[in-house]
Amino acid sequence: MGTIQVKDREFEVFLKEEDIQKEIKRVASEINRDYEGKEPLFLCILNGAFMFAADLLKNVTVPCNVSFVKLASYQGTDTTGNIKELMGLQESVEGRHVIIVEDIVDTGYTMRDILGSLTDKNAASVQVCALLCKPDKLKVDINLKYLALNIPNGFIVGYGLDYDGFGRNSRDIYRIIK
Repeated sequence: MGTIQVKDREFEVFLKEEDIQKEIKRVASEINRDYEGKEPLFLCILNGAFMFAADLLKNVTVPCNVSFVKLASYQGTDTTGNIKELMGLQESVEGRHVIIVEDIVDTGYTMRDILGSLTDKNAASVQVCALLCKPDKLKVDINLKYLALNIPNGFIVGYGLDYDGFGRNSRDIYRIIK
């Protein structure tokens, strides 16, 4: 399918499922190498990262735990710059190696806040694993140790990413055309 309609917007294919999966396997391989002999806690940022986290963890072979937090920073097609915690972390991260799993890093504000919070909770280490990053949109310096793909600015949906809650259920990622 070349284009899809999500609510009042039209989107065209931007990243195919095969290409996404190839990059996820590469990132998982790097994590497996770096965390050999450790038991990391993967902290998935809901809602957007759920598909990425599921596919990533299918390729992670080191013993690990998974937890979830739910944050919101978008309204329609724009980031608000305000991060709301809708569902918080339920377990201790003290002394744990934490890998934050995020769908997309735009401005970096969400990651900055989460990294600070986990550091304050005495995590042994904290790294970010993101499916996508828009480097031209970054407002803060964030170390994305595990990154699948850099992409240009533009609004996208699919593979967990949404437009007002819709469009998450596509295997491909689409970019807005109108």
